[in-house]
Amino acid sequence: MTWPACGTETAEPEPGPELLPRRGRDGSFSLYSRGCDEGFHSATGALREANEKFVVPAALERFAPGQELVVAEVAVGTGTNTAALLAATAAAGLDLDWWGLELDHRPLALALADAGFRAQWPAAVIGRLEGLAGGDRLRLGDARRLLPELLDMLAGRCHLVLLDAFSPPRCPQLWSREFLGRLVRLLRPDGRLLTYSSAAAVRRCLLELGLELRAIRPPDDEPERWSAGTAAGFTPLAPHPALRPLKPFEREHLASRAGVPYRDPTGTATAAEILERRRREQEHSDAPPARLPRRRGPGGLGCSEGHR
Repeated sequence: MTWPACGTETAEPEPGPELLPRRGRDGSFSLYSRGCDEGFHSATGALREANEKFVVPAALERFAPGQELVVAEVAVGTGTNTAALLAATAAAGLDLDWWGLELDHRPLALALADAGFRAQWPAAVIGRLEGLAGGDRLRLGDARRLLPELLDMLAGRCHLVLLDAFSPPRCPQLWSREFLGRLVRLLRPDGRLLTYSSAAAVRRCLLELGLELRAIRPPDDEPERWSAGTAAGFTPLAPHPALRPLKPFEREHLASRAGVPYRDPTGTATAAEILERRRREQEHSDAPPARLPRRRGPGGLGCSEGHR
């Protein structure tokens, strides 16, 4: 996940004790942002989350060995999603043309300096990840400013777009109607956008942008959860064990005030400004109040699933 300068426009955060190491239940390395009061991953663990919410729903088995996949990742964070994808594509005999956007270099540097993180991956994956961290494929700065550069190179070419920013209430800059509108332009006609977020505001924007939606199924050992994320594409996604159609109550939720989008027309608004604008729009909306089953059980590493 990106570590945003919560509510500010600072592109390079000042060094400080904001990022605290954490371990998920699967033992994998993660971080907690004190500045944003939110964890980078759920309590189940970064590695498990990367596979369940990104790698498996990507359905890499759709691609023939030897094919090159073009991937854009927004909010690279600790690089766990990237490493999991590198390992999975290598195992499937696929080449990976990867590009990433990240505000802060520190999460990936901290992960690569952690012995436990390095032990999770083959040496070839760590070597490739280190190369990406030090190369021009990882663009550092405000993703709103950097995304046009990717569009110049990759518009209509991406097989996969991964969006793993902090939750919309914490980082609305990367969940706005305007940002999502630019992001989906990266996709090929048969491309797939994947995110852990099930937020109504995000899903409604994607629908209005012309994408077909599927919910990512939660793991079998978490039956209390109704969704683990969202997969979207311009064409209907083929049936897959990790995906399911949206349920009626989810579609009703999109029409509620929860579906009012985050707006950032200039691409320069602070988090506080975006949140206040949405609050006013919700206040004056004729849509019904949000009514959605709440997640039960323990929360994540500072991350509220309802906000994700």
